[in-house]
Amino acid sequence: MAKKILIVDDEPHIVTMLENRIKHAGYEVITAIDGQEGLSKAQKEKPDLIILDLMLPKLDGYKVCRMLKFDGKYKHIPIIMLSARAQEEDKKIGEQVGADGYITKPFEPQVLLGKIKELLLDKK
Repeated sequence: MAKKILIVDDEPHIVTMLENRIKHAGYEVITAIDGQEGLSKAQKEKPDLIILDLMLPKLDGYKVCRMLKFDGKYKHIPIIMLSARAQEEDKKIGEQVGADGYITKPFEPQVLLGKIKELLLDKK
């Protein structure tokens, strides 16, 4: 059975590009366009991994990550932060809220797919 990946990003072209790449790599994909929807889909769908933008409407990526990582039912789900914010401070906050990876935009799709594989291999 294909692993399920949740993409949470408010930029439609990025969601479409990610969705195509990730489906092509053999994963099932679900999407959300804001932090609130991302949080509720994560809780309902229990994906195997989440790709989470930081700057989102309603709830930012840091809050979504923190809420999932501090909840026993969801803390095992690996979360990759995907953001245009490339400052060390942003990465540090990502680590503090429990993100398992931090990739800055623009990014190479192969780098993201490599990180997905790495995090899902650890999760058996």
